[in-house]
Amino acid sequence: MNVRRRLTLLAVTIAATPLALGGCTAERKTAGGTAPPPAVELTPGDRARGVPVSAEVGISVKNGSVSAVRLTDDKGRQVGGEPREDGSSWVPSETLANGRTYTAEVTVTGDQGRTTTRKSIFTTAPKPTRPGITSTLYFAGNQTYGTAMPVTVAFEPVVPKEARAAVQKRLFVRTNPPQPGTWSWLEDGSQAYYRAPDFWRPGTTVSVRSALEGLPIGKELVGDADRRATSKIGPQVALDIDNATKQMSVFQDGKLVRRIPVSLGKPSTPSSSGKMVIMEKHERTTFDTRGEPNGGYVVDVDDAQRLTWGGEFIHSAPWSEGDQGATNVSHGCANVSASAADWLMGLTRVGDLVTVKGTEVPLAAGNGWTAWNVSWDEFAKGSALPVPTGLRPSPTVAPHPGAVAGGGSPAPTPSASGG
Repeated sequence: MNVRRRLTLLAVTIAATPLALGGCTAERKTAGGTAPPPAVELTPGDRARGVPVSAEVGISVKNGSVSAVRLTDDKGRQVGGEPREDGSSWVPSETLANGRTYTAEVTVTGDQGRTTTRKSIFTTAPKPTRPGITSTLYFAGNQTYGTAMPVTVAFEPVVPKEARAAVQKRLFVRTNPPQPGTWSWLEDGSQAYYRAPDFWRPGTTVSVRSALEGLPIGKELVGDADRRATSKIGPQVALDIDNATKQMSVFQDGKLVRRIPVSLGKPSTPSSSGKMVIMEKHERTTFDTRGEPNGGYVVDVDDAQRLTWGGEFIHSAPWSEGDQGATNVSHGCANVSASAADWLMGLTRVGDLVTVKGTEVPLAAGNGWTAWNVSWDEFAKGSALPVPTGLRPSPTVAPHPGAVAGGGSPAPTPSASGG
């Protein structure tokens, strides 16, 4: 059954990352014991024109540290912002306006109290004529997500490899309490995921900003939007499905609370093995597989939870209850009884981890939100920027039961098929 779903052409953004204002170099004493005066250089440079509206105030300091930053537009309105963690730039809290003049003033202070202020007046570029790259942020505001929820940004067309560092630099994530992580790109550049080495701690607040509006991307594209969202992480729930036993084990906060018989995909339409994340929940939906191999039917299903873009769901399947726990008869979905499906809908959240093992095929990278389907070291290799040193999974966190390493090829076109 296959109601085709395409990635929505929504650009995405979510809340900004407050960062500590960093100093730069230590002051050097002269032979007479007097420190040289502090100095600062700014980008964009004074009188620069055609500056992208995604511009940040770049700051290079000698003999001091930044003590104040002020950015105002040509009407005297002050623009808010905050520094990057490394102090290399000051990030406006909003996209600048096209064709406007801005004044940046930065003051640096030396350790003997001497100050230097540098001013740069620059003009932003007119509205671009280049096509925008459409980005979709799969992280909404005011939600409660599961502990495996990755922040996912999808791109159409894909981001070329040489442009990924610039894009990644404009994707911000802040967590409270702090739980740092990194971004990682799918090899084809169609999606980037953010996660920490370990699952989010229950109760964590996650704020995201995808600040891509006006950003030059490669030679032909420009970023489309700047948006924000903040949500919370709920209690830990995880589902482990073992094809060998045809059983689903349901864990809450690491404790087994229930086992549920399942029927997975038959040999001609096998379920995927790997670490998946619940992406959507539907009390009732329609599977339409007309035009698909091994398809050709339309059926309404209750209590359906999406696991992959290719159409694998956990859902109510009263027609296969006699096979559940014994035989695989589905078209790739995890069939459970009507009562079990209803119970699961009341327990799970988007972002909960679902691990399937022992089936005939591995989960393909990008077929769903597959950020957890590789080790942390492998995940970190996908970053287009240096990964902060010391980020490692906690040794006190045991591997999740049924964990399966994976990989694979790019995902198929998203669909609503199931079975």
